[in-house]
Amino acid sequence: MLSTAQDKNDQETLFGRIAVEQGHITPDQLVQAVLVQGRQPNGRKLGEILLDQGLIGSDQLLQILREQRRRLGGPAVIAVPPERPPVATRATEAPIAPPARPSVAVSAPVPTTAGSLDQLLRRAVSQGATDLHLHSASRPRMRVAGTLRDASDTALSAEQLTALIRSALPAEVMAKLEADKQVDFVHTVEGVGRFRANAYRQQRGLDLVLRAIPPQPPTLATLGLPEGLGKLTHHHQGLVLVTGPSGCGKTSTLAALVNLINQERQVHILTAEEPIEYIQPSRRALVNQREIGSHSESYARMLRGALREDPDVIALGDLRDHASISLALTAAETGHLVIATMHTGGAIRTINRLIGAFPPNEQDQVRIMVSESLRAIVSQRLVPRKDGHGRVPAVEVLIATRAVSNLIRERKNFQIETVLQLGTADGMCTLEQSLDRLVNAGIVTREDAALHRPESYIVADLSGAGNASK
Repeated sequence: MLSTAQDKNDQETLFGRIAVEQGHITPDQLVQAVLVQGRQPNGRKLGEILLDQGLIGSDQLLQILREQRRRLGGPAVIAVPPERPPVATRATEAPIAPPARPSVAVSAPVPTTAGSLDQLLRRAVSQGATDLHLHSASRPRMRVAGTLRDASDTALSAEQLTALIRSALPAEVMAKLEADKQVDFVHTVEGVGRFRANAYRQQRGLDLVLRAIPPQPPTLATLGLPEGLGKLTHHHQGLVLVTGPSGCGKTSTLAALVNLINQERQVHILTAEEPIEYIQPSRRALVNQREIGSHSESYARMLRGALREDPDVIALGDLRDHASISLALTAAETGHLVIATMHTGGAIRTINRLIGAFPPNEQDQVRIMVSESLRAIVSQRLVPRKDGHGRVPAVEVLIATRAVSNLIRERKNFQIETVLQLGTADGMCTLEQSLDRLVNAGIVTREDAALHRPESYIVADLSGAGNASK
């Protein structure tokens, strides 16, 4: 019989999932019942709460318990509590207590779907994969050194994958998936690690993509990033941005910078992530990590509260809209060091995106705010190594010197490229210069480097190559 606290939580999660699967309650009703259960300190079971709320009857409870025991395996006696008497509609009406239900013995084999997911993840990690892709009516695939490879020879049907996803998601997360058609969460495999996951619905059914999260926060050295980026953590206020496309390692770089501050400074670090990926235990610093969706409704809502929580450093998983960008600039202006990520293609595009997030009549003021608050922009790409052993970052670094600040204030962003090219002494580097260094050092191939250069550079490079061959 399952007895530990974790086992009891698993039983409750399975009970709620089955109740939704069998159509006895809706996902929203399950979420509400779970919230009620969490507010009650006496450890009441989910089934009792659903009975009290009149959402299920004894017959439905018996059906759910039968299926729960079938999936858990092993014979068990199910004692069904009597339904609570209904509330009388008139003072003269007396509630009628239903007859007690008999106990029923149920037995069934243990399912293997949850084990299958963990086995796939163990295999993927052992082969150096960063991501695992599970798509309906397709073979499982894993991303190794930036390339997708088959993780199994057998395709997963929509029904099989749906069962696998249901086995992995807690009841409240499954309810959110049913309601919103997509959900972010973290899945943990004992002895392997944690995985950032996204489940979503597409035309063939449910899909699941998981990304491995190392157990320890990374360092700049382990990520292959320039040691000079460590100087960015010495600022006591201002805005430091880590940018690039999806999957380029922005979150890892952000975590490495937070980890460095955590080891070197006695400050209060507040992070907002969706979901929490790297766990940052407090060392010299006091670290509080908050998850968007679980601990706060949005980045903007979290930032509004953060300004009253005495942080020294605020780390944000993503600046994505006007509200979050505005509050991040305000926090940077009011004496906080804000480190955040953005999905932009380079330093100059990032500046344009910051300013362009505001209405035209506010942009002149925002230019001044950005010119005064910005400390640095790190834009990166991950390029396959020539030896086939993983990927290496190519990094563009813009340091907000006085010259850069003046160009931003005077609407001359297009001239920042020249400052980037000539700012080596200040720690600056263009993406092209970083790629050239990797090619010259024999770390990446010229062909792979060309695929990560800005579009205008690629056109010029191809044009020059064509002329040279004539």
